[in-house]
Amino acid sequence: MSAPSSPDRFNEETATYAVRGAEKPDLEAGVAAIRNVLKTLPSRPGVYRMLDARGDVLYVGKARSLKNRVTNYTQAARLSIRLKRMVAQTRSMTIVTTNNEAEALLLEAQLIKRYRPAYNVLLRDDKSFPFILLRADHGFPRIQKHRGARKIKGDYFGPFASAGEVGRTLNALQKLFLLRSCTDSFFSNRDRPCLLYQIKRCSAPCVGRISEEDYAELVADARDFLSGKSTKVQAKLADAMQTASGNMDFEMAAVYRDRLKALTFIQGSQAVNADGVGDADIFALACKGGTMCIQAFFIRGGQNWGHRSFFPAHTNDVPEDEVLTSFLVQFYEDVPPPRTILLDRTLSESELLAEALGEAAGGKVTIAVPQRGDRVRLIKQAKRNAEEALDRHLAESTTQAKVFREMAELFELDGPPDRIEIYDNSHIQGTNAVGAMVVAGPEGFRKGAYRKFNIKRPETVPGDDFAMMREVMERRFGRAQREDPDREGKEWPDLVLIDGGKGQVSAVKAILDELGIEDVPFIGVSKGPDRNAGRETFHFPDGREFTLPVNAPVMFHLQRLRDEAHRFAIGAHRQKRAKAIGVSSLDDVPGIGPARKRALLLHFGTARAVRNAALEDLQKAPGVSRAMAQGIYDFFHGGR
Repeated sequence: MSAPSSPDRFNEETATYAVRGAEKPDLEAGVAAIRNVLKTLPSRPGVYRMLDARGDVLYVGKARSLKNRVTNYTQAARLSIRLKRMVAQTRSMTIVTTNNEAEALLLEAQLIKRYRPAYNVLLRDDKSFPFILLRADHGFPRIQKHRGARKIKGDYFGPFASAGEVGRTLNALQKLFLLRSCTDSFFSNRDRPCLLYQIKRCSAPCVGRISEEDYAELVADARDFLSGKSTKVQAKLADAMQTASGNMDFEMAAVYRDRLKALTFIQGSQAVNADGVGDADIFALACKGGTMCIQAFFIRGGQNWGHRSFFPAHTNDVPEDEVLTSFLVQFYEDVPPPRTILLDRTLSESELLAEALGEAAGGKVTIAVPQRGDRVRLIKQAKRNAEEALDRHLAESTTQAKVFREMAELFELDGPPDRIEIYDNSHIQGTNAVGAMVVAGPEGFRKGAYRKFNIKRPETVPGDDFAMMREVMERRFGRAQREDPDREGKEWPDLVLIDGGKGQVSAVKAILDELGIEDVPFIGVSKGPDRNAGRETFHFPDGREFTLPVNAPVMFHLQRLRDEAHRFAIGAHRQKRAKAIGVSSLDDVPGIGPARKRALLLHFGTARAVRNAALEDLQKAPGVSRAMAQGIYDFFHGGR
């Protein structure tokens, strides 16, 4: 979404008003703070933030008229129980005025994402969506998966519901259009085709097996297909196959036949028939007992690019209309909106939402509720999927709640844990050592809270797992102790699980004792005999141990937590190791850039050979002046 990442875009008149004193919830004090704001509040569009005594954001709201909207909070008798609790905690407000209500709606979404207030409806799933990127910064453009900011020049197609959807589509596109997927550096260093050419998934432009003009035609076909013109591409391939067959070139005809099969696979794998819809996102909401599910289908060029279920947080006592509106504006904060958005209900602010999204998209966005035809069928399908996903979610939540109660009883906690932190380390013989922290709660893994710790202290002996765990714990809880010694924030865990046995538990206990932390429960989880899953032993800090039945539900859940920490730790280690492979001793030589480093490596073969080269040999290297050769020689031989 092209909306700004900060409110600086708006004509701001920001002011903070506060009532000092009562720290505890007090409805009268909250109303007094709000009335104090009303004295100077303008009747203009804008956004307001309600803050508690510590300055934490309780709620972010937008208004066409700030004065009228905020006045409602002073009429306590008319407020719902939820809003009364919020007002009772309010001690100050921050006001930002905007040019119009549409701008206020966009700014509200940005601030909700930044502060994640306790009384706003929140889009729980904050993972970025994957796109397919057809690059335009090379003579032979590359096709690839892309996440994050869209800074690379090229055409972006998406969003796709998941990385799996992108992977399957890219796999078929490789067979269909034979476009390269390799990096530019890999491309420029090839002297013979790679395996993808051998299995007919690339046209090998790196070694001249296809001309730039013919490759550009493949790129144009891929762009047409991803833009929804699959019929045109299909007809073109069919004609080419017939022509090759007529010319008795059966080998080329077989190539076109295989490409047609790949196209048919993509079209046939669509779980939703969206012919004639064009570019549209489809949303339907289901609600049971205050829990809501929003089902989204992503249709681009008449092709279904996947669907995903969302379960917004903080929806109790919030009208469904308001939940869906808030969800949509937060959702399109990071995803470019299509020209058409189809909903299963009419929203009271649909015109305002369409105006705001159109401003962000740079063109008109239509929000509609289909009344007839194929679009009604799609809405019904989305609604059915939302209801089924909600039923599964509620069933899982019930089971999950029972598991968390059992976990509290097993580990002698005060109550079911809300935040569980799981720690693991990964290294190979002490090299590229990384510590990993995974966070989970009743709703599942909180991937935005994951952390990795590069083991870097000189006193941590490489390969010493106990020392590594000590460093990770000291850095994690030392910082928490410094920044939030009174445990007022949300970052303190209710339970810590450590991948390891008595040694790791003792290491953690020593660090927490040293930091004066006595109220963080922690348990070690060691693998069973022969590393059998299901035979794990759990270690208390006081030396007690116990095991669980292999088929116990809580056992399955704890294994899942430990396996996720292990997966994340290994992934972080591999990233660090891959980065280290590209590091050279030449990187530290002053005045040697990437091009010169590459020239030296091509001339001498290895960085070690450059380091051991005589001054005369360095001077013979291409592009190396006498002064540069002297500098390189002095760097490696102590003459700096």
